[in-house]
Amino acid sequence: MRFILLRYRRLLKWGIVGVLLIVGILLLSGLYGKVSGVFDQGEREVPIYAVDTKEKKLAISFDAAWGADCTPTLLKILKENDIKTTFYLTGIWVKKYPEVVKTIAAAGHELGNHSSTHPHCNSLSEEEFIKELKDTEEMIFKLSKQRTRLFRPPFGEYNNTNIKAARKNGYEVIQWSVDSLDWQELGVEAEVDRVLKNAHPGAIILFHNNAKYTPEALPIILKKLKEQGYKIVPVSELLIKSDYIIEKHSGMQKKAPGKN
Repeated sequence: MRFILLRYRRLLKWGIVGVLLIVGILLLSGLYGKVSGVFDQGEREVPIYAVDTKEKKLAISFDAAWGADCTPTLLKILKENDIKTTFYLTGIWVKKYPEVVKTIAAAGHELGNHSSTHPHCNSLSEEEFIKELKDTEEMIFKLSKQRTRLFRPPFGEYNNTNIKAARKNGYEVIQWSVDSLDWQELGVEAEVDRVLKNAHPGAIILFHNNAKYTPEALPIILKKLKEQGYKIVPVSELLIKSDYIIEKHSGMQKKAPGKN
C-alpha cells in the first residue's frame, strides 16, 4: 500500500510539472506570436521627420483636433507674414468647423489628413485604418476641393501596417523634427525658445491650431526665423518628390544615393 501511495505521489508530481510545462509553452507561443507578428511585417517602415536639404528652408504645420478659437488669429498672422503652411485636420474637427476648413483652404494653405477620430492607429486593423484615412479625405475634399496627400498619425503613433496602407492610398506619412510643445501651455517664452533652439534646415515644426500661447509666440518665431534667413514653406513644398530614401534611424528624407 505504501508503495502504491508513493508511486501515486510521483505520478501526481510529474503530472503537475507536465501541466505547468504545457501552460508555459502555450503562453510563450502566444507571446512569440505577438512578437513575430511585428517582425513578420518585414523591414521597419518610418515616416518622414525632416528633409535633408542645403537650402535654408523649413515647414511649419498645425494639427487640428480640438477647438478653433485661435485659428482666425493664426491665419491673420500667416497672411501678414506672407506664409503658407500645412494644417492637418481630423474628421471630427472638420465636421464641427466646416466653415473654418473653407477659410483655411481659401487662404491658400495646404490641408493634410490627421485621421477621422484621432485614434491610436496601432490598435486598428488595416481596413479600419484606411476608413479613418478615406473618411477624412472625402470630408475635406467636399469642403475645399483639395485632395489630401499628407498624413500625420495621431499621437505620432505608427507601425508598418499603417505606413504601407497610407502609401498604397497615395499618402506620404509625416511626423516632425521640432515639437513646439504648445499643447503643454508652458508660456510664450518657453515656446519661442524651444522652436528657435531646435530649428534647422529641412525641419518640420509642429504646432496646434488652438494652443493657448501660439498666437503670441508665432509672430516672434516667424520674425526670428526670417531674420536667420529661413524660407518657410508648406510641408509638400519641402519634400523631395522622387528618387529618395528615408533613413530608418532618423526619419530623414534624403536623395537616393547616386541621384542629384
